[in-house]
Amino acid sequence: MAISFTKSVFSRLNQEIADIESKILEQKKKKDKALLKINQLEKDCKLSSSASDLSSKMSRISKLKEDIKKFSYLQRELSKELAKKKSTLAQIPPAE
Repeated sequence: MAISFTKSVFSRLNQEIADIESKILEQKKKKDKALLKINQLEKDCKLSSSASDLSSKMSRISKLKEDIKKFSYLQRELSKELAKKKSTLAQIPPAE
């Protein structure tokens, strides 16, 4: 492979890896935020005085749990993609 081609592939892969790592971190932050919100809502449920208020909070908790599943799935998929990119990067011969 030509050095200029290798360098461009190397740079592109490094950029893609950085982008994926950023997306993984973003999904983790969203997941953590949702977990904190669930904990707060669960505490608030104990203090709820009306049935409609409790129902509303329980619905919100269910939606947040679904969001967490989605965030976890996206994290797993991004991690798989990241592993593939790193594997490809490792196969590129070093430019001299």
